Amino acid sequence: MSRPLSLLKCEYQSMDLKLLLTVFLTVFIAELGDKTQLSTMLFAADKQVSKWTVFLGASLALVLSSAIGVLAGHLLSNVISPKVLHIIAGVGFLLIGAATLWKALS
Repeated sequence: MSRPLSLLKCEYQSMDLKLLLTVFLTVFIAELGDKTQLSTMLFAADKQVSKWTVFLGASLALVLSSAIGVLAGHLLSNVISPKVLHIIAGVGFLLIGAATLWKALS
């Protein structure tokens, strides 16, 4: 089996609770007040819709987008070192922050 498909192999790996908590808190805090949460609130505000349907739809979308992120990170790590990925992500966040600040101030 080729290396990119190693993500699909069923291998036992112990759960890293520190990593689990770090990922959970990072994503949870990032999603608070995000466009995703706001759009979900708008759907749920409609009195004629099932709140469980809105919850399930939003949850499945977040699970799928997270799965795509995990797969993309795994595939990129085969061709780019983790250090370079961290640098790219950091620069990307800085650029987004600078653009947001620029827009707010102008």
